[in-house]
Amino acid sequence: MRQIALLVVLILVSSVLVYFGLVSLDLFPAEASAQAETIDWLFNLELIAISFLFSLIIVPLVYSLVVFRRKPGEEGEGEHIEGNTKLEIIWTVIPLIIVLGLAYLGAWSLGDALRVDPESMVVEVTAFQWGWKFYYPEFGVTTSELYLPVDQQVLLEMESRDVIHSFWVPEFRLKQDIVPGQTTELRVTPIELGDYTLRCAELCGTSHSYMNTPVIVVSGVDFLGWVDEQIALIPDDPGPNADRGEIIANQNGCFACHSVDGSVIVGPTWLGLFGSDVELSDGSVVIADEEFIKESILEPNATIVAGYPPNAMPQYIFSDEEIADIIEFIKTIQ
Repeated sequence: MRQIALLVVLILVSSVLVYFGLVSLDLFPAEASAQAETIDWLFNLELIAISFLFSLIIVPLVYSLVVFRRKPGEEGEGEHIEGNTKLEIIWTVIPLIIVLGLAYLGAWSLGDALRVDPESMVVEVTAFQWGWKFYYPEFGVTTSELYLPVDQQVLLEMESRDVIHSFWVPEFRLKQDIVPGQTTELRVTPIELGDYTLRCAELCGTSHSYMNTPVIVVSGVDFLGWVDEQIALIPDDPGPNADRGEIIANQNGCFACHSVDGSVIVGPTWLGLFGSDVELSDGSVVIADEEFIKESILEPNATIVAGYPPNAMPQYIFSDEEIADIIEFIKTIQ
């Protein structure tokens, strides 16, 4: 009984030390959403269980190696111990109960994270190689940065334009895959003002590691002020507009592949493109006029520029007005 009591004390002491050691590592960044509080509570409970189970295995193991090791001069065999049915039932039933309990807590945590607020704000998220676009249907605003008001639930209706992507803001603790051909929903309630980073958590191509975009959480008043600023930036010129074309190109990630300073990245540079002679992969030469640029946007594999691989550019869906704006912007890059 003395050895059992000593083991119990050692296991408890080891559990406390392991738990506080793990907590001191700061495994998670700050909690920045209401969903993060629930998730972190469950994770902390699991850390306690991990610390105890680790100690429950390691402490008796080390204790046995030290206390019950073969003494000098001992040549006999150890005591033969038969199985104990009652003990085996106990250490089968207790873990089963613990697993069922954790399953219940996990379901409760998931339900809390998915809780619906009928007054939530909708943001339509489009993921593409290799960037993000956000549309606020309530305000008619489209941006390449995600602005969110604090203490208000936001319903993210997410779609992928090409391959599987994954929405992940570490401070929100939420991660959701975005599958082409379907709309995926995710709800988040920011609770801390600040600047965060949205990352793609699914390997999606050569520039996957650069598929990051700012997430800015502001007060409700500042959010409405930001919306007014975005509306004011939208040119109201009904004809082709270069400023509007630059906004559309930025929102759709065009600058991730096409430079405006002559540098060579994934696709041909836009510097001096309009009106220039372009050599194609089949050896022919065409003039980069409006028809050529429009075809290159809508059917990127119809003609391949020499020196660039096919299938590098995903197919975009733009209105005629949007394409005209983009071309008007390209004309200005000389």
